[in-house]
Amino acid sequence: MNLILLGPPGAGKGTQAKFLEQSRRLIQISTGEMLRHAAASSTETGKQLKSILAHGHFVPDEMIIGLIAERISQPDCQNGFLLDGFPRTVNQAEALDGLLSNLGFPLSAVIEIRVDEEALTERLVGRFNCSQCGASYHGRFKPQKKAGTCDVCGGTNFLHRDDDRADVVGERFEAYRNLTTPLLPYYSKRGILHTVNGMADIEDVRKEIESLLRNLQERAA
Repeated sequence: MNLILLGPPGAGKGTQAKFLEQSRRLIQISTGEMLRHAAASSTETGKQLKSILAHGHFVPDEMIIGLIAERISQPDCQNGFLLDGFPRTVNQAEALDGLLSNLGFPLSAVIEIRVDEEALTERLVGRFNCSQCGASYHGRFKPQKKAGTCDVCGGTNFLHRDDDRADVVGERFEAYRNLTTPLLPYYSKRGILHTVNGMADIEDVRKEIESLLRNLQERAA
């Protein structure tokens, strides 16, 4: 199966991608990681990417498409792949369609992990981690048993991610709405868009996605 996961920041795409890697042996292709890896190489493309990223410029769509083509052509992707972080725009989706058509790798499904932005913002803004062991907490939903002390290691120093500030979270949601939301009708018209409830527990989201994929396989059989 060849899949795309869509959803705003914090929706749980990375977590569900890991589940799918394990349960269906799909290769997760994160464009962010792929670009960083390519930029660290000594190839001509790597040198160009390094310069682009160093100056804070957008990576041209054709360069990303070229890297994706190279990646999914490798033997370990023959069983299927999962795209996380791409496409972000309709233009990118159209370019990706052309690539996959040429390579003979049709998309099986596009899965939107839908969330309530207000509730998700509360989840993100309130979370923090122990700086010593990494244990995760939330001011409202998962506080420490003893305030100011880690339940796991007894540490007393905690970290809040910079991108979990309310203003940053709001900007990331706005960027997602403006750029990526138009992908939903694009894939819906093709009949391959499926939506799951991203506000449910992580395990329930996993089960819903697995059930969806089983149904798609049964229809295709």
